[in-house]
Amino acid sequence: MIDTKKAYLEKMQGKLKEWQADIDKLKAKATQAKADLKIELANAISEAEKRCHDLEGKMQEIDQAEENTWEKLKGGVQSAWDQVEGTFKNLADKFK
Repeated sequence: MIDTKKAYLEKMQGKLKEWQADIDKLKAKATQAKADLKIELANAISEAEKRCHDLEGKMQEIDQAEENTWEKLKGGVQSAWDQVEGTFKNLADKFK
């Protein structure tokens, strides 16, 4: 378990950057896809971007929280994290 707010946010930020790079790769793939796959990829990319944006909002809440209360917000961040992770797992399975 990560004990400090700074370490927790750094870990989350690192993974979020990886996911954003994955989104960029999907966008590149979408430009070369056939029409039906292009639509499906566009929808998947939109969902991934929305979930990443939600996670960033939750991370901001933690960043702005007091040192003695930030851990109470971790549940919301973990839920958003799980949603992003699930979205990318589905994308990886679907668009290999």
